[in-house]
Amino acid sequence: MSLDPVLAEIDATLPQALDRLMDLLRIPSISTDPAYKPDCARAADWLVADLLALGFDASARPTPGHPMVVAHGGTGGPHLLFYGHYDVQPVDPLSLWHHDPFDPQIEDTPKGRVLRARGASDDKGQLMTFLEACRAWKTIHGTLPCKLTIFLEGEEESGSPSLIPFMTENRAELTAGLALICDTGLYADSVPAISTQLRGLCKAEFTIHAATRDLHSGAYGGLARNPLHVMAQLLADLHDAEGRVMVPGFYDDVAELPDTLRQQWQGLAFDHATYLGDVGLSLPAGESDRTPLEMLWSRPTAEVNGLWGGYNGAGFKTVLPAEAHAKVSFRLVSRQDPAKILTAFRAWAEARIPADCRIEWHDEIGGSPASVMSIENPAFEQARKALTEEWGRPAVFVGEGGSIPIAGYFKSVLGMDAMLIGFAKDDDQIHSPNEKYDIDSFHKGIRSWARVLDSLR
Repeated sequence: MSLDPVLAEIDATLPQALDRLMDLLRIPSISTDPAYKPDCARAADWLVADLLALGFDASARPTPGHPMVVAHGGTGGPHLLFYGHYDVQPVDPLSLWHHDPFDPQIEDTPKGRVLRARGASDDKGQLMTFLEACRAWKTIHGTLPCKLTIFLEGEEESGSPSLIPFMTENRAELTAGLALICDTGLYADSVPAISTQLRGLCKAEFTIHAATRDLHSGAYGGLARNPLHVMAQLLADLHDAEGRVMVPGFYDDVAELPDTLRQQWQGLAFDHATYLGDVGLSLPAGESDRTPLEMLWSRPTAEVNGLWGGYNGAGFKTVLPAEAHAKVSFRLVSRQDPAKILTAFRAWAEARIPADCRIEWHDEIGGSPASVMSIENPAFEQARKALTEEWGRPAVFVGEGGSIPIAGYFKSVLGMDAMLIGFAKDDDQIHSPNEKYDIDSFHKGIRSWARVLDSLR
């Protein structure tokens, strides 16, 4: 089956593809707000109808929250699962939008035409790139390129509370040879990329207690223990002068970057001065013997996210506070185990607490390991070559500094790797007013998926 007619079909039917995307964008499927529950169901039904029109066996499956859309189609070749999410973020503050966020508009900008609406980039526009590639393939060849499962979630923007139970309950139905995820972006807005590493995350919140009440600093200062001093010293000791985390065993399960990825990343010529300069900084912090991209994508971190105690109002209240509070998070890589890291951090912190003080640990919020995909799987190189052909620039394997839990869940629950390919740009303003998706990203995204599917079948 030839690819060229499929690409020609995509080019010829782009206006119709944009119309379909705009129809989906008009549905205000905000998953976090119960007032929009009927709209989330309506978005799921819209997608089911579209998948049925493509020849899939599709249905909206009920959950305690919003429906999951599951569809099956095609035969032969590898069995691929495609994941996306149809829910969107709230639109507040509404006053900052140029127009109704659920009235999608195509605009001309100095960087080209864009489609502006809530969900245009995250994730409805990205989701539809895959469905439109399937549509073109079906139109030309009368069948889908291989065996496909479509899995679309309606709660990604609200923490995915129904996701793991649904995946566990439907493990046999959802398991495939490889998962495809379209919820990432291009590198530096122009280089096609496949994300192969995503950092995990765990968090701890704790309080250091000292005296039974706040103390007058004139009566007790210099004699009584100040928990803010203790907290400040503890957090300062979290890193050494070279930026390494000092919790014992923290790096035990951290693998070194493979030479293949190291060479690709060096070829990206990442400009850390501009990256930091955009936010008013200039000098890289962190591990002094690592490159900036390594620190962002393949090295673990310990960060203080909140620190408070004592009097914070206007003027002075000269007290020694009875309590000091902090929130600390860890970005995890390789084989680091969230539970193991939190246990080690607790032991390290408690060993530093002097007499007359104690630590109270509050419930840790979440915890997910890193996701590391094996680029030894031939599918990754095949997809990379397909993206290179479409974009005319060498596609690269990249890391993600943040976390995309679904990739880890595919591994831990379903036992399969995930390939993350997306076409968003850094200036798409996802989660912010005036979200947009470049028309070129949408068009070339459809063509890219057609090429990837052709390379994998």
